[in-house]
Amino acid sequence: MEFHLYLPQMRLTPDRLAERARAAEAAGFDGIAGMDHLAPPLAEDQPMFGAAVTNAWLAAQTTRLTLGSLVLCDAFRHPVMLAQETVSLDHLSAGRYELGIGWGSRGGEFTTYGVTPTEPRARVRRLRETLEILRALWMGGPVDYDGEFFQLRGARQAPAPLGHIPITVGGAGPRTMELVAEYADWWNVHVGILDRFDEMRPRAGRARVSLQHMVALVHTEADRERVTATATRRFGTNGVVVGSPAELVDFFGGLRERGVERVYAWFCDFADPATLAAFGASVIPALR
Repeated sequence: MEFHLYLPQMRLTPDRLAERARAAEAAGFDGIAGMDHLAPPLAEDQPMFGAAVTNAWLAAQTTRLTLGSLVLCDAFRHPVMLAQETVSLDHLSAGRYELGIGWGSRGGEFTTYGVTPTEPRARVRRLRETLEILRALWMGGPVDYDGEFFQLRGARQAPAPLGHIPITVGGAGPRTMELVAEYADWWNVHVGILDRFDEMRPRAGRARVSLQHMVALVHTEADRERVTATATRRFGTNGVVVGSPAELVDFFGGLRERGVERVYAWFCDFADPATLAAFGASVIPALR
């Protein structure tokens, strides 16, 4: 099982983001991923850095971590610009960038910022066109394309990717699962569908399975009440696992037995370096 740090690029200065990325790398995490929104969900008044720029910054601060976003919203970028942005990050990180993409989880952003299309089915169709265009551009040009949303004539991508750029597709709707099976290296599962995961897994095809999960590490029993209160205040009561290292090994080990191969751990204490070190010393080696 791989463990990546999920670290939204908000409420943290660039130096603190870099500090946590380096701490995650030292602790044995395999990667780091941020979010992609036009304003932080449920915290719209908080400052936030852009996804691509933050990934470039963290690439310069680390040497081994896989970098990405969980997940980019397709409708925020023209696919030709996304293709260029992705390949640029691929080169700048020496091949450590992965493309996470979906059709958007926060419908209010589309209305607030005038992003189209707003209707979910149209957004899924647009995502398919983006994935088709990315694949064509990365294979070399020129590319002609006639779609519902995009028309290209002699489009080219240079430079080419250093190698294969892994694609993670997030979502669980029927049409999204078709895209997962056709285009994705990884299918990112929302904790809200874990009760249906075993039933849905075959629809992901050959894509491997990743899962974002909120985590509260209890360092000692004396800390349990405080840690639980912090997790509840930040994340609520659903979708968060609170436990000692041994309890977390059991919990994530159970997910591994169900076929989850990668966990994006979202820590309730903003990924305090001491927490990352403790998690890396106890949980990661037990499940690797």
